[in-house]
Amino acid sequence: MEAQRRSPVTARFASEILAGHDRRAFASGNDRIDGYFRQAVSQDVRRRYATCYLLIEQETKAIAGFYTLAASGVDLAAVPEALTARLPRYPTVPAALIGWLGRDLSFRGQRIGSMLLGDALHRVASSPIAAHAIVADAIDDDAAEFYRRHHFISVPSGRFYLPVSTAHRLAGGSA
Repeated sequence: MEAQRRSPVTARFASEILAGHDRRAFASGNDRIDGYFRQAVSQDVRRRYATCYLLIEQETKAIAGFYTLAASGVDLAAVPEALTARLPRYPTVPAALIGWLGRDLSFRGQRIGSMLLGDALHRVASSPIAAHAIVADAIDDDAAEFYRRHHFISVPSGRFYLPVSTAHRLAGGSA
């Protein structure tokens, strides 16, 4: 269980499940992200709407960033046909949703967002719970560009979509 609660991302940072961490000082520069993380994420976790993971700087124990994962589904009609050719003709396929992702301003320029995303992709791709895709909601244009840079494609629903098989390939694993 401890391996799921805490996993190394780099020698400097570790990923942990949100527990009794002090979130008051977290500041991403986006009021919606900060408000959600400081005040609402605990309710989502308690209600089992999402699981929240933190990226913690080992030396200082500072929260460098966070993301949430939740179960979701993808309407196949909203996915480009080239990506659905081999899928069963179900109306939706299972997905994992990255609902929120934020990086503290004091860690700007240190690729924290990419580390958070990499940790999320790894968790989903290695989970025993099946998911065909990872979807993400972008809070603004900068976030949308972030997901595009990381191989997600925009789908008509406004979400960003990445097949888990692509996440495996990007991580150097097999699909």
